[in-house]
Amino acid sequence: MRVAVTPEEIGLCGCWQIIAVRRESIPIILGCNAGEPSNVIAYYASSIGYRQLSDQEILKSIRGHWDAIESGSHYRRDVSFGEDNCQIKNRGAAQVMATLKNLAIGTYELKKERGQIKKGKGLKASCRRLVFSEALAILSR
Repeated sequence: MRVAVTPEEIGLCGCWQIIAVRRESIPIILGCNAGEPSNVIAYYASSIGYRQLSDQEILKSIRGHWDAIESGSHYRRDVSFGEDNCQIKNRGAAQVMATLKNLAIGTYELKKERGQIKKGKGLKASCRRLVFSEALAILSR
C-alpha cells in the first residue's frame, strides 16, 4: 500500500510517499515449520514521487537495499567476527562491540583500497594484527 503525502503533512522534509510493506514470516527449524506465520508491517518514507516508480519497482528497490546490507557488513561481521554467536547481554556493551567491529571493517577496507593489504590476507587476519595507533593513522589520512 502506498500513500501520497506532502512533506508538510508528516513533518519529514523531502518525503513524498509512505510505503507500507506486509511481511509474512514462517518460523523454520531444521527445514520444518516450527510455528504459526506472523505478519509484520514495515513502513518506509520515500523521496520518490508517488507515480515515479511502479509498486514492483519500489519493492525491488527495498529488497535491493536489504540485500546489500545483509551481504555487506552484516555478513562480514558474522563470518569474520562470529557476531551471531556473541554472548554479550548488556545493550551498551553490544553497541560498543558493534562499533569496534565496524571500525575494524572500515580500516581494512581503507587499507585494501590503498593497496596496503597483501594478496590473500583476509579481514579476520588483518584485524587480529591491527593496533589502535595504526587504525588512527589510517583514518587520519
